Amino acid sequence: MNARSRELAGRFTVQAWFQIVLGIMALLVLVCAIVGSVVILQGNRVADRLLDDVQPATAEAYRLQAALIDQETGIRGYAITADPQFFQPYLQGKQDEVKSAARLRELLADRDPLLEDLAEVEASARAWRDGYAEPLAATVTPGAPPPFDETASARGKDLFDLLRMRFTEQNDGLAAANKNDRDELTSTRSVRDGVLGGMIVAFLVASLVLMTLVRRLVAKPLKYLEDSSLRVAGGDFEHEILAHGPSDLATVATAVESMRRRVVAELAASRVQETRLAEQTANLDAQTVELRRSNAELEQFAYVASHDLQEPLRKVASFCQLLEKRYGDQLDERGTQYIAYAVDGAKRMQVLINDLLTFSRVGRVSDRTVSVELDQILDKALQNLGVAIEDTGAVVERPERMPRISGDPTLLVMLWQNLIGNAVKFRGPDRAPVIRIACEPEPGDQSGWRFTVSDNGIGIAPEFADKVFVIFQRLHSRDEYSGTGIGLALCKKIVEYHGGRIWLDPAYAETGEGTRFVFTLFDPNTSGQERTDSDQTSDKELSA
Repeated sequence: MNARSRELAGRFTVQAWFQIVLGIMALLVLVCAIVGSVVILQGNRVADRLLDDVQPATAEAYRLQAALIDQETGIRGYAITADPQFFQPYLQGKQDEVKSAARLRELLADRDPLLEDLAEVEASARAWRDGYAEPLAATVTPGAPPPFDETASARGKDLFDLLRMRFTEQNDGLAAANKNDRDELTSTRSVRDGVLGGMIVAFLVASLVLMTLVRRLVAKPLKYLEDSSLRVAGGDFEHEILAHGPSDLATVATAVESMRRRVVAELAASRVQETRLAEQTANLDAQTVELRRSNAELEQFAYVASHDLQEPLRKVASFCQLLEKRYGDQLDERGTQYIAYAVDGAKRMQVLINDLLTFSRVGRVSDRTVSVELDQILDKALQNLGVAIEDTGAVVERPERMPRISGDPTLLVMLWQNLIGNAVKFRGPDRAPVIRIACEPEPGDQSGWRFTVSDNGIGIAPEFADKVFVIFQRLHSRDEYSGTGIGLALCKKIVEYHGGRIWLDPAYAETGEGTRFVFTLFDPNTSGQERTDSDQTSDKELSA
C-alpha cells in the first residue's frame, strides 16, 4: 500500500468505509432500478399501444369496409330484384358503418394521419351514397324492377372504385402504423435487454471495484494487524507494528505497538528481577539449609539443656530437703526459711524448663494430625483437671456434642486444659467457678468452627487483651496466683498451628462477669452437612 492509499484509508474508520461501500452499492442499485423502470415502462407503453389501439383499429377498419361492401351489394340486389329484403343489408351496413367509424375515432384519437384516412373513407362513402345509392333506391318500386341505366351504373361503379381506393389507403396507413409500433417495440426490447445487461455488468464491475477497494483499504491492514499481533503474541517481541489503514485500525495498531513496547520494557525489567530473584533464591536456599541445621541443633540443645538443667535442680532440691531433715533442729527459723526458698526456686525452675520445652515443641517435634472427636479431647482435659475441679467445686457446662475436626490430639488436650485450668485458677474468692463452653459454625466458612470458653472469675481488663498471649507476661504476682506465664501463649501457638486464631472477648470483659476466650479451628475435610447443632448447649455439669 503506497502513501496515497494509506492517507486515503486513514481518513475514515472501518465502519465508515463499509457504510460508504454500502451507500455506493445502494445508489448503484437505485440508479439501475430507475433506468430499468423507464425502459420497461417505455416497452410496456408501446406494447399497450400496439395491442390496445393499432391492432383493434385494423380489425375495426375491416369491419367498416365490410359494412360499406354490404351496402353496395344490398343496393345492387335491391335495384335488380326490387325485393325489399335485399335492401336490408344496405340499411344494416349503414348502421355498422356508423358504429365502426365511431370506434375507429376512439382508437385512433392520437393518430391524425389515420383519422384523415378515416375521414376520406367516410367522405367517399357519402359521395357514393349521395351520388348513386340513395337516388337508385328512390327510383326502385317494390315488385317492379327499374329499367337498366348504364350511365348511372357507370357513375356508381366509379364512385365505389374511389371508395375502394380509400380502403386501400386506410389499410396501408394502419399497416404502416402497426409496423412502426412493432419496430419500436422490438427496438425498445433491444434497448431494455441492453440496459439490463449493462446494469448487471456495471453492478458486477462496481462490486469488484468496491471489493478490491475494501480489501486494499480495510481487509489488508486488518490482516496485517492480525498477523503482527499473533507474531508478537508468539514471542517475537522485537517485531514493530506499523499503524496504517482506517483510523480505528490505526488507533488499535498504535495501542498494540505501545503495549508491545511496554511488554518489552517490562520483560527486560523482569529478566533483571529474575536474575536478582534467582540470586536471592539461592541465598534463601542456603539460609534455609543453615536454618534447618540451626533448628535441629537448637532442638537437640533444648533436649540436652532440659535434661542437663533438671538434673542439677533435682540435686539442689533433694540435698536441700536432706539438709533440712538432718540438720533442721540445728537451724534457726531464718535458715529453715532459706532452705524452703531454695527448694521452691528449684521446683519452679523445673516447671519453667518443662513449660518452655513444651512451648518450643508445638508443631515441630511431630505431626500427628488426625481426625478427632472434640468430645473425647474435652473429656481427657477435664479428667486431667479432675482434682482442681473437685477441690474448687467448679461447674463445667458444655455442648451436648462437639464436632469432629482434624488436629493433634495431644496439643488439643493441652489447649482445653490450659483454658479451663485458667478459669479454675483465676476464680472469684466468693463464688465457685462456672465455666461455659460453646461452639458454633464459623460465619462465612463451612469448614470452620468458633469456640468460646466463658467463666465467672476475676476477669481481665480489655487493655490487657493482647498482653495475656505474650510469653512470660503475668498480670498478677506469684504470691497471688502460681504459674509461669506461658499457658495462654501456648494456647495461641496451638490454635495458630491448627490454622485458627484466638482472642479475648472485650465486650464480655467490660460486663465484669468474668472472662471469655474465643478461638477458631478449621477442618478442610468437614462440610456444612456434617455439622452438629453445637450451638445448643445443655446444662450438663461436670463436677468431681
